[in-house]
Amino acid sequence: MLSPQEQLERIKFGVAEFISDEDMLKKLKKGKPLNIKLGADPTRPDIHIGHTVVLNKLKTFQDLGHKVQFLIGDFTAAIGDPTGKSTTRPMLTREEIEENGRTYAKQIFKILDPEKTEIVYNSHWMNKLTPAEFIKMAAQYTVAQMLERDDFTKRYRSGTPIAIHEFLYPLTQGYDSVHLKSDVELGGTDQKFNLLVGRQMQSSYGQESQCVLTMPILEGIDGVNKMSKSLDNYISVVDTPKDMFGKTMRISDDLMYRWYELLTDIGAQGLSQLRTDVSEKRKHPREVKVNLAKFLIKRFHSEAAAQAAEDEFNRIFVEKGLPDDVPEFAVNAQEIGLPALMVAAGLCASNGEGSRLITGGGVQIDGEKVSDPKLKMNLKSGESFVVKAGKKKFVKIVVK
Repeated sequence: MLSPQEQLERIKFGVAEFISDEDMLKKLKKGKPLNIKLGADPTRPDIHIGHTVVLNKLKTFQDLGHKVQFLIGDFTAAIGDPTGKSTTRPMLTREEIEENGRTYAKQIFKILDPEKTEIVYNSHWMNKLTPAEFIKMAAQYTVAQMLERDDFTKRYRSGTPIAIHEFLYPLTQGYDSVHLKSDVELGGTDQKFNLLVGRQMQSSYGQESQCVLTMPILEGIDGVNKMSKSLDNYISVVDTPKDMFGKTMRISDDLMYRWYELLTDIGAQGLSQLRTDVSEKRKHPREVKVNLAKFLIKRFHSEAAAQAAEDEFNRIFVEKGLPDDVPEFAVNAQEIGLPALMVAAGLCASNGEGSRLITGGGVQIDGEKVSDPKLKMNLKSGESFVVKAGKKKFVKIVVK
């Protein structure tokens, strides 16, 4: 059993901001399991590993013996979180919310312990509020306070409409903390305003205010932008082991330390030692990335899948001398001639050039030489393979 100070140090590792140490130590010294809240609006059907940064921190709380309340915002999703939005967000249908919520509930247990996790839906209490109770909730904040939010301020000054219901979003998120009597609420750095509303709402309702913990936003595999499906720089928690391994091996050496910090349980001392081992050449960055890729695959699939993915990667890339950072080309499932596929992927300028390369023995698929220039490729959704043309051109074909 760790002391309150030791627990606090472990909780704060990798955190962007924590409010506040004094309040948290006071809660921990009571010696009782704390209520740890994370809310997620089911606006999309699945999650990527960027979303798991905060889930990893929830797992830390579980390991320390605290109670995790994973809140699926089926009520707030109908409002739409205005955080970071330059326009009013479209409302989802009840059917979309329910289906996405079921998917979320299943995917979080790839990280969290289901025996130590309570899944709650905020519609269960928000739909029961009387009009008078809802007005009381709305009276806890002023319009001026709402306009302190950067995104609201920008929209107000630019004349971009702000719908009244958008002001209700942070209020209902805050009321969730009142209902659940949360001791700590987690979120990304972009959620700080909403989390602080919950802290103030609890005080207004006569409760002890929750602590607020924000986690950094994870950069995608490009190492520049926030991990995002729209930017195609993400790893989904439902990606195949092969794709997880290949994408992880493409990240930069600098980014791999960031991923270790936010996606694994390495801890501050372990991360410092890892940096030292690499800088003093006791470990090669490639080996470190392999271990990271296997950690992720083991978490979301299995240990056997992680080993199989490494073996396949070695067979295709290491033994055949292919680089780790092979560019990807996405193509729809179809039947297509190999020369035409090579043209589409930018490996050659014409079908004729592609045929000549194949005939001359200069084309390989996953390290195996191809000799038939009339070869028809029956591309099936979900598969991927590497095409090599000549000595220096490589493309990973990903079939959608």
